[in-house]
Amino acid sequence: MTAVPHPRTDALAASARGGGAGRRSLSAALLLGAVGAGVALLCSRQTWAHGTASVVGGSLPLSAKGSDVTGVPAALAIVGLAALFAVFAVRRAGRVLVALLLALSGAGTLAAALTGAGDTGALDEKAATATGDTAGTVHHFSHTAWPYVGALGGLFILLAGVLALLFSRRWPAMSGRYDREGAPRARGARKAVDPDRPEDLWKAIDRGEDPTRGD
Repeated sequence: MTAVPHPRTDALAASARGGGAGRRSLSAALLLGAVGAGVALLCSRQTWAHGTASVVGGSLPLSAKGSDVTGVPAALAIVGLAALFAVFAVRRAGRVLVALLLALSGAGTLAAALTGAGDTGALDEKAATATGDTAGTVHHFSHTAWPYVGALGGLFILLAGVLALLFSRRWPAMSGRYDREGAPRARGARKAVDPDRPEDLWKAIDRGEDPTRGD
């Protein structure tokens, strides 16, 4: 005789699979967001461009750091990092808004870094200061790979935001370790679950336990 699967058991298995996807997306978002913000902040301190200014008797080499070119990537990286961890402090609509802020921070970091790769404004200002000529400009402009590395950091933050938008409803909240009475749930009070009794499985879910996990 063929056993007919119990609908509640099927629902429980689907819930377990969803929980696995939630944990994986959570880990990926944390990794991408943290690495992306760190990379963007690091790149802002590196040299983005080189050039020369014409002075009496020759030319003067000049260079500009990322922070000289634009402060947007570093500022948005900090906002994105704060939004990444704020996702766990809010629920429902608030979580969606924070996840959207995270994604927008990444997109802004990416765009600002790519735009800064061809910006000569910082070097022109240094050339004007070095030559004493307000109309002085830089010559032989070249840029390094750091703006593109910063853009990659922005992309990582953007991907973290997309993951948060898609999966954050499955992620735990900061208050998730407390029960309805506001007291921490005692681990020792967990009851044994009989997998052959669907009512035991659903009672375990109501208590916030994972009945698919063995002791």
